Amino acid sequence: MSWTTPADLRAQTERQWDKGRVLAAMVEAAALFPRRLVLKAPSSEELSARFEEVRAWSAAVRACAKAGNEHGIRLVLREVRHRVIGNNSLPAEAWLDTVDDALAVIGRQRDGRRFARLLQATRVAEPSLLPWLRANPLRALALADSWLRLLAVLAWFREHPRPAIYLRQVDLAGIHSKFIEEHRAVLTELLDLALPEAVSDRTASGLAHFARRYGFRSKPGRVRLRVLDSRQGLLGQDGEEDIEMNAALFAKLDPGVSRIFVTENEINFLAFPAVPDSWVIFGAGYGFVALAETPWIHGKIVHYWGDIDTHGFAILDQLRSCLPHVESFLMDRATLLQHRSQWVDEPDPVLRDLSHLSPAEGAVFDELRWRRLGEGRIRLEQERIGFGWVENALLSLK
Repeated sequence: MSWTTPADLRAQTERQWDKGRVLAAMVEAAALFPRRLVLKAPSSEELSARFEEVRAWSAAVRACAKAGNEHGIRLVLREVRHRVIGNNSLPAEAWLDTVDDALAVIGRQRDGRRFARLLQATRVAEPSLLPWLRANPLRALALADSWLRLLAVLAWFREHPRPAIYLRQVDLAGIHSKFIEEHRAVLTELLDLALPEAVSDRTASGLAHFARRYGFRSKPGRVRLRVLDSRQGLLGQDGEEDIEMNAALFAKLDPGVSRIFVTENEINFLAFPAVPDSWVIFGAGYGFVALAETPWIHGKIVHYWGDIDTHGFAILDQLRSCLPHVESFLMDRATLLQHRSQWVDEPDPVLRDLSHLSPAEGAVFDELRWRRLGEGRIRLEQERIGFGWVENALLSLK
């Protein structure tokens, strides 16, 4: 039977809820209602041939319609005149006239009341957010328990533009800095609507740059280095120097060394052999802000040593976008093939194109991402490379 059932009418209404349109209509009343639902009714032939089924169908659909002052589906009936069975009234149209009708059909009245409260609070406190509520009503409903605190945070940001303090220093009754940190994603969307554009640095995107975007102090970056030549030490004395400092201090150094190595593995960093006129830096994955913002490093020979896998080449690609003169170290095909017994699986390879690799690096990257070596998803972690191989590679550097 293809006739529309009460369950079908509820399902049509539920789909409008899932798309956010029911709650969006509370923000902008004319957005959805009144709305006609699809109602497939029996034909005249079916009425005579299957009269008892039609009568049962009509009774079921009528039972789901609103009565009196109730909310729900409004039915429009049509008179059907039949020469055998006489005149009958059958449901012909089904309508949702208001938001309250839709909420009643799918049992979402409580959610509707919660959304109405946060909507009213927003109209009073921050009407600039109404377009966001209309576009994201279900997200707002999920945040209902936090919404008043989010509005309070927005008000604080408006009163304290670009405050040059740490988020931890925001002093709001009942709101701790972790609340702000946990809601950075939605706060970015809301703040960009509520605050003048001049107040935020729109070039600082992503959660990691939330503080900089709105003028807060950020946790200083740290750089860890080892001096590989005792003649080039920072402390003016013999002995191994393993030093960590903030990025601002690192940028002010201007050391006399001519060569810098960057490695991602801490043990490799600690065990890196002595090399004349050189330092080694413990890398930071995809984060190279400290290096890129260090003026003196642009005048040094810089070698990057990462894993021979797709992510290692992606990190090299990103570093080279900041420091174009960076050279790779032990990320070549010969090293990869020499250590075949040490290959392991790379669980989530990078497949996108990388534009900052040399032809030789790009060829190895393609072999890895397209599995051309016949071993599945290959990676050679840098700590699996024989130490003698490392020492010989260092001796061959010009």
